[in-house]
Amino acid sequence: MSAPRIMALLFVVGTLIHFKATAEAATQTGFLNRTVTVGKQVFRYQVYVPAEWSKGKKWPVLLFLHGAGERGEDGLLQTQVGIATAIRTHADRFNAVVVMPQCRKDKWWTEPMMEEQALAALKASIKEFKGDQERIYLTGLSMGGFGTWGIAASHPGMFAALAPICGGLRPHARAQSPGAPKPDVDPSLYTQAAGKIGKTPVWIFHGGADPVVPVAESQRMYEALKVNGGNVKYTEYPGVGHNSWDRAYGETEFMTWLLAQRLSR
Repeated sequence: MSAPRIMALLFVVGTLIHFKATAEAATQTGFLNRTVTVGKQVFRYQVYVPAEWSKGKKWPVLLFLHGAGERGEDGLLQTQVGIATAIRTHADRFNAVVVMPQCRKDKWWTEPMMEEQALAALKASIKEFKGDQERIYLTGLSMGGFGTWGIAASHPGMFAALAPICGGLRPHARAQSPGAPKPDVDPSLYTQAAGKIGKTPVWIFHGGADPVVPVAESQRMYEALKVNGGNVKYTEYPGVGHNSWDRAYGETEFMTWLLAQRLSR
């Protein structure tokens, strides 16, 4: 065989191998490791891709914000609590791409850099996994619940629906012991946030006996959204403490309700 023909054959074989490798990479599913660079910092995050994923259609994308206990830089802790646990238990319900960034230690989701890296991970996942811009959702628990309210208020119209769990608007709010005087709270804080969130569908969850984040935080946001004419649901679990997320993400209708929401509606 002549040298030109050998070179041509090698080129064809190399091209086929490249296409095969690309196709295999594109069809990886399950929990995948990813990184995103913001400024000069590299942030690790995880993306859950359902087994049914294909590039032949657009997919709903859910951004999940973890709580304070999962902060770090390993890109893994945030998959041990909350929505990842629910996915492992009921994978059939989570027919969506789920993005799970990780907040740095001693940081808060509503701090500019943390918010930016979360949204950068979301943007990268939408691009890589054919995300549907009409079906982008936001949820979070505890610190991530605060982040859900904060990011949604600072980016009105970005998300098709929100699901904050045991969160609030006052980061330093603490549950009060029975009989303790109630702290003075500026109602305009909730009114302003409700005005920014507007008609975005919201499903709020909170444990009625939460000793960490006052249930009043969710109650106030629920009332503010209702007064503002918002599209809001509220589920309070009587006797449940801070961990209301297992109940919330375990709700049979949680993903059904979420995926039914679209920006065009």
